[in-house]
Amino acid sequence: MNQKTQPATAAPLVQAAQKKKYRMTIQREIAVLLAMIVFNLLFTQHFWSLQTFNVNLTQVVTIVIVGIGMTLVVATGGIDLSVGASMAIAGSLAPMIFMNVAGPFGIALAFVLPVLAAALCGVFNGFLVTRLSVQPIVATLVLFIAGRGIAQVFTDGSLQAFDNPAFQWIALGRVAGVPAQVFLMLALVAVFAWIVRKTLFGQYLLVTGGNERAAYLSGIPTARVKMIAYTLCAGLAGLAGLISISVNSSSDANVIGLGSELDAIAAVAVGGTALTGGRAYIVGTLIGALIIQLLRYTLLAHGIPDAAALVVKAGIIIAAVYVQRRQR
Repeated sequence: MNQKTQPATAAPLVQAAQKKKYRMTIQREIAVLLAMIVFNLLFTQHFWSLQTFNVNLTQVVTIVIVGIGMTLVVATGGIDLSVGASMAIAGSLAPMIFMNVAGPFGIALAFVLPVLAAALCGVFNGFLVTRLSVQPIVATLVLFIAGRGIAQVFTDGSLQAFDNPAFQWIALGRVAGVPAQVFLMLALVAVFAWIVRKTLFGQYLLVTGGNERAAYLSGIPTARVKMIAYTLCAGLAGLAGLISISVNSSSDANVIGLGSELDAIAAVAVGGTALTGGRAYIVGTLIGALIIQLLRYTLLAHGIPDAAALVVKAGIIIAAVYVQRRQR
């Protein structure tokens, strides 16, 4: 009798424990973020201003969008080092499209086709991981190396400068004084947080990352789940690439998305998503990205060079992984 009732009673306990761990993680991150805000209010000049608020939010948007996709991939137990290359491919294609196709149709194609091209990079990564059983870090390293070269071939390695208000509204437009890209970021966070927590795909994602072999034996299409995760990750990176070139009014395949892999992984790790898989905290990734951006702003505001921020980011990843291991 006990053996029959044990699974039924164990499942709610596990779910309750996961929810409690999620709440504790979010509360800890919010506490850290608030502490950093208070520090800057007290010791950083001109911190309390609308301009500072908008600058920090706009600089964190692309990190969060790429971090959402990275969270999905990491939840499966994988990693994607090619997100910067996906950003470069999408960012190099968009100007070529709206410069050669006039009117609203050209603008629409400039948004859709580059994101689809980036998503195909994710399909390629997913194929290597799921069909050829290549380790994720090796599979995505292929496009990490070759993807930016492909983008440079598209543009002949030259800078594409442009002025297209209709296309650039995604980054430079404002709604009630707030940059439109911020609303896009928050909408994506809300949608993917709901997907992870409330949909069947979200449950499959976590189970696959927790124990892929057991998930496969229980009938979960683990290969399809991982393929979708890598495709979404690359597609979101492509969207971030469009925002990046819109802000700069130019497209340079040499620098688009450069170093975004480290930013995204750091945001995911600080956000509480286990780098070993089985957990995905989308809201945590948002807060983690805000913490990293605010830390970088604090260092620069107090005269510490940006190069030191890279060292700090690496240290943050190490600290986050150490905390996760202690929790496990």
